[in-house]
Amino acid sequence: MRLDKYLKVSRLIKRRTLAKEVCDKARVEINDRPAKASSNVKIGDKLAIRFGQKIVSVKVEDIKENPRKEEAASLYTVIGEVPVPRDEKEEDAYLKGQ
Repeated sequence: MRLDKYLKVSRLIKRRTLAKEVCDKARVEINDRPAKASSNVKIGDKLAIRFGQKIVSVKVEDIKENPRKEEAASLYTVIGEVPVPRDEKEEDAYLKGQ
């Protein structure tokens, strides 16, 4: 299944067009490699998705074309969430603004 479609049907991202944009901005990785929206997702793959100030890591457990809302969460397992480290320039600009 295409990555953008998987992100949508698993409800990790609300809309497929938004999932495509996120992939185009290199904010999604499959097995530690940057992934395009058209990349294939397989059971057992590890996805890392950058959402604003955090990176969510999930493992693909199942793939279904049209899962019910209740089944969507069973398509993946959350491995972890980590905050995105700020780079020093952002940190300095933030501190100067206070």
